[in-house]
Amino acid sequence: MPFSPKYLNEGERVILDLHPHWWDFVRPFGYGVLGFVLALMSAEIATETSNDPMKWLEWLAVRASWLLVAMGLVGMLVQAVKWSRTHFVVTSHRVIYREGVVARIGVEIPISRVNNVNFHQSFIERLVGAGDLLIESGGEDGQSRFANIRDPEEVQNIIQRTVIEFEKRRD
Repeated sequence: MPFSPKYLNEGERVILDLHPHWWDFVRPFGYGVLGFVLALMSAEIATETSNDPMKWLEWLAVRASWLLVAMGLVGMLVQAVKWSRTHFVVTSHRVIYREGVVARIGVEIPISRVNNVNFHQSFIERLVGAGDLLIESGGEDGQSRFANIRDPEEVQNIIQRTVIEFEKRRD
């Protein structure tokens, strides 16, 4: 779902609208896959040892594995809803960050106050194309960190270009 234009000021245009990187889905997906593999393995062991007096333990292992699968699926659903309600937006006048489903958090940094934009990528983040942005601005907050931004180096360049264009329009 794109960022709603009703939150834009007059004469303001969206330059970049991002949701978090798909990297956010890895953990719940991993739980689901792990649970599925464990469920298959424990079901196989349970059929091979059907005369075992410890049958209740096998039954418990199978149920726990399927519970892990269900937790992974629920985690994916929760993450998908959170992902759809998180926006990192660069407009011609502001950098806007909004997240939350029930309780909402919002950060707005006027483009005219952006002093510096830094990015950080670990080795794994670099492989998948994710990273963190640190925007330094003149104001009370000073620094704002935004995690799991897609292609943070490119986003850094877009913000810097937007700052330069804004200053040219102001002159």
